[in-house]
Amino acid sequence: MKKIFNNELNLEMKGEIVHLYGWVQKNRNLGGLVFIDLRDRSGIVQLVVRPESEFYTEAESLKSEYVIEVIGKVVERESKNSNLLTGDIEVEVEKLVVLNKSLDLPFTIDDNTTALEETRLKYRYLDIRRNEIKDKLILRNNVMMACREYLSKLGFIEVETPVLCKSTPEGARDFLVPSRQNKGKFYALPQSPQLFKQLLMVGGIERYYQFSKCFRDEDLRADRQPEFTQLDMELSFVSEDDIMTINEGLIAHIFKKVKDIDIKLPLMRMKYDDAIRDYGSDKPDLRFGMKIREITDLFKNSNFELFKNSEIVNCLVVKESAPKYSRKSLDELSNFVKKYGLGGLAYLKIGNEITGSIAKVLSDEEKNTLKEELKLENDDLVLFGCGAYNKVKQALGALRSRLGKDLNLYKDSDYSLLWVVDFPSFEYSEEENRYVSCHHPFTMPKDEDVDKLLTDKANCYSKAYDMVINGYEAGGGSIRIHDEKVQEKMFKALELSDEDIEEKFGFFTRALKYGTPPHGGLAYGLERLIMVLSQTDNIRDVIAFPKTTSGSCLMSEAPNVVYEEQLQELGITLSEK
Repeated sequence: MKKIFNNELNLEMKGEIVHLYGWVQKNRNLGGLVFIDLRDRSGIVQLVVRPESEFYTEAESLKSEYVIEVIGKVVERESKNSNLLTGDIEVEVEKLVVLNKSLDLPFTIDDNTTALEETRLKYRYLDIRRNEIKDKLILRNNVMMACREYLSKLGFIEVETPVLCKSTPEGARDFLVPSRQNKGKFYALPQSPQLFKQLLMVGGIERYYQFSKCFRDEDLRADRQPEFTQLDMELSFVSEDDIMTINEGLIAHIFKKVKDIDIKLPLMRMKYDDAIRDYGSDKPDLRFGMKIREITDLFKNSNFELFKNSEIVNCLVVKESAPKYSRKSLDELSNFVKKYGLGGLAYLKIGNEITGSIAKVLSDEEKNTLKEELKLENDDLVLFGCGAYNKVKQALGALRSRLGKDLNLYKDSDYSLLWVVDFPSFEYSEEENRYVSCHHPFTMPKDEDVDKLLTDKANCYSKAYDMVINGYEAGGGSIRIHDEKVQEKMFKALELSDEDIEEKFGFFTRALKYGTPPHGGLAYGLERLIMVLSQTDNIRDVIAFPKTTSGSCLMSEAPNVVYEEQLQELGITLSEK
C-alpha cells in the first residue's frame, strides 16, 4: 500500500484502503464520533474514528499540528463539503499512529491568521504550513519547471556560474567574503552572472540559462531582498527582436502553464522616453489609463509666476473623482509628492464652478483653455506638478500608481505586459558628479550612437529592453558589446583609467580579443515574476526563508557575531566603531 496525497482521494476510490500522513488541522468529538481534519501539502481530508475503534481514546487526545500516520477505508460522506476537494468522501480510521507531538502554537495555521509578520518570520517553518505561503512556493516551482521545459526545447544549456567572484564595484555594494588562504583578499558574491555568461558566449555555448543566486548589499524594501534568484539567459548571433520574440514565447508559456491565461503576442513596445513622458516611469502600469498631460505651453504668458517660470507644467486628470477627495486627503497627496522632490501639488475641482488651490490665481481664459484642452467634465479632479522635468515626471508617475491602487482602477487579476526599449546608455549621478551606466557598462549603444560615447553622453541610447508586467520590471536585458574597441570606449566614457580597467575587468577584456560572437541576453527577477503571478506586493511571501528590510533572518538570527578565533584565522580585526 503506497502513501498517497490527500487531494488524490475521490469518490471513485470508495471502499479502498488508503495510507495517509499529515498534520492535525482540527479535532472534534461530535455525538460520539471523533472527526479529524488531516492536512498535508495537497489539502485536507476528513477522518472519522468510531467509538468501537481501538484508537478512539488516542484520537480524542490529538491536538493541532500533531503529526500522524493513518490507514483507513474511503467512504462516502453523508454531509458533503463543497469547500474541500475531498468533500465528497471521508476516511474511516483503521489504524492511527502519532509520529510526533507539537507544542502550543505561537499562531494558528490559518490563511486568516492575525499574527504579525515579525512573528510569522520568526516561526517561518510554521508559516510555510499555511496555504497562502505554501501555494506560492509551489507556484514558484511550477514556474521554474515551465521555464526549463521551454528553454530546453529551444536548445538552451543550463550552466552554473561561480558564486565566489571578483569584486567589480560598478553597481550596488558587493557582499564580500574574506579568503582564509589568501589573507587580506576577498571574494565578492555575484550581483549577477553578467561577465561569466558573456564569457560562456566567448566559449561557444551559444544558448545558456540558469537559475542564479544573486546578492546585493543595498537598502531593502517590500520588493527587494539582499539575496534573490534570477532566471538568467544569454544567446549568440541574435538581434534585439530575436531575444524579445523568444522571451515573449517564454512568458506566454509560463502564463498558460501555471495560470491558464493566454497572453496576446506580440507584446507592445514603448520607447523609454515615451514611457517617462506619458507615465513618469520606465515601468508603467498599463492596466489603467491616466497619462501625464503636458500643459507647459498653456502658461507661457500666465500671470501665475510659479507655472510661468517652471521648466515644465504637467498634470493628471482623475476622472469623476473630485467628490472623493477632501482638502485633508489632497494635502496628504501633496505631502506624498514632496518625497519625490516636488514642492507640493496644485489642484482644481471641476464643476459648475471651478474650485481648488489655484482657482483664484488662474484667469478665466486659462481655466476655459484647460477645460477644452484636457476635455474636462464635471467632477473631474486635476492634479498639477511643476518644476524640473525629471522631478515632475517621477513624482506624477508615483502619484499615478498610487491613485490607480487607491481608486481601484484595475483588478488584481488583470495583467498588462509590454517591452520598454531604447534606454539611455547613461544617466547623470548627482552623488558621483558624473555619468554612470543606465544598465551596466557592457550594454551595446545604438549603432548610430557609438560615436557619441565620448562626446554626447546625454543623447546616447542603447540596445536595452525591459519586460514590464503590471508596473514591475519583471526582466531586463540588452545586446552586449562584443567589440573590444567599443568596450574600451565605453569604459573611457565612464571615466575609468587604464589601470582601473585592467584591475577590474582585465580578464574580461582579454577574452574579447579571441573571436567574441555578437550576443545578448536577459534576466528575470524570479521573485518579482512570482509576486506578479501570485498577486502579492510583498516579495517575502514568495521566498521560503526571507530576510527582513534590515537584512536579518528572524528565524535563524543571521547575521550573527562570530568567534574571535574565526576572525584571527581570516586575519580580520574589528574596529571599535
